[in-house]
Amino acid sequence: MKQAVYYGIEDVRIQDVEIPTPGPGEVVVQNKVTLTCGTDIKMFMRGYRYDPPHLIGHEAAGVVHAVGEGVTRFAVGDRVVAHNTAPCHQCYYCKKGNHSMCVDLPSNLGAYAEYQLIPERIVNETMFRLPDDMPYEQAALTEPLACAVYGTAQVPIELGDTVVVIGCGPIGLMFIRLAHLRGARVIAQDVNEKRLQLATKLGAQHTIAIHDGVDQVAAVKELTEDGRGVDIAIEATGLPQVWELAFDMVCPGGTVLFFGGTKKGTSVTLDCTRFHYDQITAKGIFHTTPIHVRAAFELLKMGAIHHEDFVQNSYELDDLEAAIREHARGEVIKNVIRYDV
Repeated sequence: MKQAVYYGIEDVRIQDVEIPTPGPGEVVVQNKVTLTCGTDIKMFMRGYRYDPPHLIGHEAAGVVHAVGEGVTRFAVGDRVVAHNTAPCHQCYYCKKGNHSMCVDLPSNLGAYAEYQLIPERIVNETMFRLPDDMPYEQAALTEPLACAVYGTAQVPIELGDTVVVIGCGPIGLMFIRLAHLRGARVIAQDVNEKRLQLATKLGAQHTIAIHDGVDQVAAVKELTEDGRGVDIAIEATGLPQVWELAFDMVCPGGTVLFFGGTKKGTSVTLDCTRFHYDQITAKGIFHTTPIHVRAAFELLKMGAIHHEDFVQNSYELDDLEAAIREHARGEVIKNVIRYDV
């Protein structure tokens, strides 16, 4: 089978390896689609926290090819989607209910491959059988949507609140949709006009095109009563300067969600006086949890978002680098690798 391996910055290679054999509790999935992701882009362009070489890709859906001893929830031929982690429920953080901080998260990287081995813990907790009418592309959105669902759940969005989402990439667009569904008035900011148009389709009441000369903070505050700022600011770019702008956009008593991961070693500067006296809440959020994965899958079954809005061009696995580079240029929201071509 063919499988992509990450060897370092701008170095992803397609290799021929044996189809994996499942051990007890494990499942092998024959992937039908894999979606490109912002994390893949960051990994390809600037490296990641794991030392290469290692597998790459984590947004896939396919058909069960083989099951290991003891697997009863799934059978060969089932159409499935598997999340990329499942917590241990044994460590300090799991026992505190902070499942995204689990110290023993099995990494389910390796979705850019014709076949993928799914660890037992994921099989038992964060793998789902697809409804007959759910396209594979729709199911493959489970992981990114789960991250947005988790992030949205961590901020106190009330009916009628004003929320700004900075960055209309895949996750930012999902935040926009979820905030809209929670009854918020949503403001979207991005440099890309096409993405702002999609933000409007997904529920943004106002859009702000970022270009030279635009005061992003002032533009947001002008859309709020008395110019006080938004109730919630969601940062979805991973740029330190945008972290600082998001902090400046919230009203006294507001909440800032720092979701976009920055480059390792990055620091930001925040106004400590305002932080203290305006009682700003700032939250850093990473990854997701099983309950939010399940919620995301249910939302996808309900059609809360549609893959046609997020998935653009199709590629073969041999052309993975081209798919990643097109995504990195911002020309698409996501691309899809298809294996039945």
